[in-house]
Amino acid sequence: MDTRERPAQARLLPTTHSSLAFGVPVSARHTLYALALTGGITVGPEEGCTIRFGRNRPDVDVCVGEDDRKVSRQQGTLTRENGRWWLRNTGRLPLRLPARLLFAEEEPLPLDEGYTPLFVRGSNNREHLLEVYVTGSDGTRPATRYRDVTDPPRTWRLTPDERLVLVALGQRYLLHHPRPHPLTWAQTAEILDDLYPDAGWTAKRVEHLVVAVRNRLSHSGVPGLTREEVGQPVGNTLNDNLIRELLLSTTLVPPDLDLLDDEV
Repeated sequence: MDTRERPAQARLLPTTHSSLAFGVPVSARHTLYALALTGGITVGPEEGCTIRFGRNRPDVDVCVGEDDRKVSRQQGTLTRENGRWWLRNTGRLPLRLPARLLFAEEEPLPLDEGYTPLFVRGSNNREHLLEVYVTGSDGTRPATRYRDVTDPPRTWRLTPDERLVLVALGQRYLLHHPRPHPLTWAQTAEILDDLYPDAGWTAKRVEHLVVAVRNRLSHSGVPGLTREEVGQPVGNTLNDNLIRELLLSTTLVPPDLDLLDDEV
């Protein structure tokens, strides 16, 4: 039997409720919706209100992964504080958001208006979904924009040498390897020296060009490209972050592999 005392004015959402990705009805400003396979809940933006989610159905507001012991009995909370909704991880497994992981005991994350999917990885690589939706300042979902011109991604300007080096450095990503990582400076220089033996490619020259691109993008606001940000040990993290930014921005795309001919 469900013994959880719910927040005042909370309304349950049935298991048949449509995905929150399709939007929500017009609601009070900053109303929260949370939905899993087992149903969900919606509450108004009352300061101090907390919604709990996890495996233990009687003690949470939204049950997630109730048949999977990898999911914590209370996996996380959604709390209204200081005029915003905040996500906390109170379980053992990380919560996967679209852009990052949130681990237990990390500082809570503020939720943006609109739709946010949260995932918990369970047994046998199962992924349990919790959908969250926070209504906009006017209490509505964002207006449909299907007739608007598509906003292009922000691509980064690269010189021909920079592009060539970065394609060689990040070729495993462009080739869709399952767990890609950047080549070393020496490996990259060796590939380029084979292609262009008279161009003077060395590991030091490769490093100089890549570090210049990292610094340029970091100064333009791209996170995770400096040693101070990522901490020790650095390893491949800086170049991994750089290559992923170049891919996500479509600055580098798989056809760029043509620059390496058959060297890949």
